[in-house]
Amino acid sequence: MNWLDIVIIIIYSIGLLSLGYFFKDQKDKKDFFLGGRSFGWFSMGMSTMASQLSAISFISAAAFVGMKGSGGMQWLTFEFAVPIAMIFLIVVLIPPLYNAGVVSIYAFLENRFSSMTRVLISTVFQISRSFATGIMIYTVALVLASVMSVPFWQTILLSGIITIIYSYQGGMKAVVWGDVIQMIILVFGILICVGYGLHYVGGWDGFVTNMDKSRLDVVDFNWGVSEGEEFGFWPMLIGGFFLYISYYGCDQSQAQRSLSGKSLKEVQKALMFNGLARFPVTLAYCFMGLIIGTFAFSNPEFLNLIPEDKPDQMVPIFIINYLPHGVIGLLLVAILAAAMSSLSSAINSLSAATMEDLLPRFRKEPIKDEDQLKYSKWLTIFWGVICIVIAFNAGNIADTVIEAINKVGSAFYGPIVATFILAILTKRTHALGANIGLLTGVGVNMIIWLGDFPIFWIWWNFIGAVVTLTVGYSLSLVISGEVKWDTALEKVDLNFARKETWVLIGFFIFMIVFGLSLSSWF
Repeated sequence: MNWLDIVIIIIYSIGLLSLGYFFKDQKDKKDFFLGGRSFGWFSMGMSTMASQLSAISFISAAAFVGMKGSGGMQWLTFEFAVPIAMIFLIVVLIPPLYNAGVVSIYAFLENRFSSMTRVLISTVFQISRSFATGIMIYTVALVLASVMSVPFWQTILLSGIITIIYSYQGGMKAVVWGDVIQMIILVFGILICVGYGLHYVGGWDGFVTNMDKSRLDVVDFNWGVSEGEEFGFWPMLIGGFFLYISYYGCDQSQAQRSLSGKSLKEVQKALMFNGLARFPVTLAYCFMGLIIGTFAFSNPEFLNLIPEDKPDQMVPIFIINYLPHGVIGLLLVAILAAAMSSLSSAINSLSAATMEDLLPRFRKEPIKDEDQLKYSKWLTIFWGVICIVIAFNAGNIADTVIEAINKVGSAFYGPIVATFILAILTKRTHALGANIGLLTGVGVNMIIWLGDFPIFWIWWNFIGAVVTLTVGYSLSLVISGEVKWDTALEKVDLNFARKETWVLIGFFIFMIVFGLSLSSWF
């Protein structure tokens, strides 16, 4: 980097801090955590995508498509379940959560089941989300330190401190609008890399001529139960469906945006937008990886710069060695933007969950209304520091920690979403049945994991959900217990025959056809 790159990073950092200052005035904790329920579909949709399109996607997914031996465009199969999951969220899960008027989605489970259900799931969320966020920051910092001469500790502190400050000042408004800005920068950065990559590989004709055609294969109709079948169509569709409805609907870091919309209709539009816009963005960074990977394999000088055991360094090495100054700074900002977007979403949602679900249970007296905003802001700092500390110590954890985080998430996501489904779609399920079903679902997934059964982790989302639904509902039928009901459920209208459904089904069909025909276009 030179002075121009550093100036761009400084300007970006000042801009984010200014954003936090601009939104610094909040009336209460709901205003801080939900932004006064003032967001429209575009800002919510862009913010959700920004937190999804992390720096790991920008770096690692591109390397998977362009460099890794077993990689390629099959990465796109991760997207197949998204439109179908959005339909379920729009019709079933999100309406009662939004209508309940809660800050933490886990409060809904207490209203329907019990405080134990709420505390159990919220605690799992807080532990898993803080570790996943810390690992993400560590991974990005490690890659940048390896290839861009940016000291490891500086990357962590720069992204961490700036994110904490603007999240502390501006709350959810700063998080959402910061995400919108960061999403625009990230997409712009992807397009810049695509343009320069095509230039170096000899234009479109040079790219097509030198490209490894086998990397264009997307769809493989297998069941994902054997070695090398991890990206099979059926596990990605079925397991992915339960993964996404749980992540978008039952994970506080994502669902909190849905609770922040100015109306339920705006929230449903945001979900549809996400169901339509995620695929083009994912396709863009996959093509970016394919183009840069093609350049690497056709250019020994570039290929020799990339360590054989660290293909994730492909994109940063390309940026630092083949792009002009100024553009380097902008793309470094894009990578930091992706990391900061994920971090800001995490610490805001973690502080909301702690404030709503745990803190009141450890105090003899309720927190006064005038003190709730102060506690909320201090919790933002607390969780920001925790994530930074985890990032600094992540190197002491095993190298397979990223895979472990995915497995931990999948072990819990299915049972958690099944608990919400039991709460919303069944009237006879009571707290005892739901809690035992939840623990059984998680237990079965842990047996599969620790027993080293040859079942790809994305299947665990489906398995855990089915076990939890079956056990939870069956026990509620045979064991007597108090059945509570949440008034928000009275407004649930399970009308799947709506505009969003048909649009998303049509887009789902388009994605499958696109995946099947992609290799024939070259």
